[in-house]
Amino acid sequence: MKFISIFYGIFLLSVLGIYWTVSEQKLRLWTLLIASIVFYASWHIQYLPLLLVLTFINFRFGLEIGKNTSPGKHSQSWQISNEEWQFSQADWNLRRLKILCLGIILNVVILLSFKYLPSLLKLLFNLPINSPEATFKFIAPLGISFFTFECISYLIDVYRGAPATENFLNFAAYKLLFLKLISGPITRYHNLAVQFNTVRFPSVDRWAEGLWLIARGAVKKGILADNLGIFVDLCFGNLQRAGSADLWLATFAYGLQLYLDFNGYVDIARGSALLFGFVLPENFNFPYFSTNIADFWRRWHITLGDWLRNYLYFPLGGSRQGLIRTCGNLLIVMLIAGIWHGSVWGFVVWGAVHGIALGVHRLTDAMSDRFKILELFWQNPLGIIFAWFLTQLMVFTSWIWFRLPNLQDSVFVIQHLWGHTADAQFLEKVYVEALNSSPYQVSWLLVFLSVLMIIAYGFKRGMKLEFSWPIKLVFVPLCFYAVWILAPEGSLPYIYFDF
Repeated sequence: MKFISIFYGIFLLSVLGIYWTVSEQKLRLWTLLIASIVFYASWHIQYLPLLLVLTFINFRFGLEIGKNTSPGKHSQSWQISNEEWQFSQADWNLRRLKILCLGIILNVVILLSFKYLPSLLKLLFNLPINSPEATFKFIAPLGISFFTFECISYLIDVYRGAPATENFLNFAAYKLLFLKLISGPITRYHNLAVQFNTVRFPSVDRWAEGLWLIARGAVKKGILADNLGIFVDLCFGNLQRAGSADLWLATFAYGLQLYLDFNGYVDIARGSALLFGFVLPENFNFPYFSTNIADFWRRWHITLGDWLRNYLYFPLGGSRQGLIRTCGNLLIVMLIAGIWHGSVWGFVVWGAVHGIALGVHRLTDAMSDRFKILELFWQNPLGIIFAWFLTQLMVFTSWIWFRLPNLQDSVFVIQHLWGHTADAQFLEKVYVEALNSSPYQVSWLLVFLSVLMIIAYGFKRGMKLEFSWPIKLVFVPLCFYAVWILAPEGSLPYIYFDF
């Protein structure tokens, strides 16, 4: 059931009708849970039992970690010594740590089994690339990466002192919530559980905002991202014939496609959640206007960045143990982020590039603190523009490994970014026959999209202006009509469904 489809619209309206008809919180949670099961079954019904079992197992792990059965100093009629109490407390904390480690290992093993076992088997048995055995692979459950990350964050939060829920319905509704199940945003249990308990019928401006987010997300995905994706697929699918200019255009187009595709999905998810009275976290905040790579990761896939900081970077020591150790921690975290995205070496390279860039940024910051002239340079308009250009050049060129994780293809693109011309057949087939345009028209289209993003950034971040709710309601049907007319036939799959 695609987000941009009449079926999702009917499904959403039906669930909303039932959800707001019942008044008890328990019945509303049952409505969400059943709707989420139906939604996921429309995609991968064979993996539904696995997700339900994992949900129950993590629920039980949380209960065990959250128990406080260690004896208090005055909890019994008879007194125990302070030393005995300390030993008992230490034993109990050790038990909680063991349960936490077991829960993390289970979730990681499940994730790695689906994502990396086929590649490991190919490596171990040295299968030829074109053999049937080598081309076989598991179809990983949709959303398994986001699902396991949320499970791990819940267990760690409980271990750190957050209360473990004793209500399985609450936990299951949170874990399987169809609004965020497949591609996030990664949401912590306790943030959503509070909303479960305090949900109110949305006001008119909330309804308008929810519908506007859905309509806006549909435009980003259905019109902009999918049309860009056609050009990107044509170029990166014919690497041998593409010229340097075409590869640069495709690289830039893919960066925009990825952003609009994922951001469009999150907009629809957040808009749908508002109609149920929930607020899901934002996942993007104009990342392509960042002037350094650290700021980029505070604006791009925000919930993943928060997860990496809270559950990897800080436990590794963060920035508390010197500059060199900090750079090493950043590299480790980003390598893990690359591995999380996929088992192909290109994702590892992508993670390493971002890890190195974060380390260079830390070193540059340290040098700026020591040399006043550097600090002044980065703060003046020329320095800001230069920093933005370097950051975005790194980000967009690193997307090459993300889009072409096979190293042979990505290295080929890097080597051919300069000094190569496209053959005539490529220009004819791609631009004339497939797109009915020219390289210059595609270039101006990308410039136009960039200008639109600059205008949106100026209104929201610069002038703090937004449409009023009546204007949003006027634009909603216009957006849906535009998607119906302008979206390419047979929409492309969401890019982050693969992760």
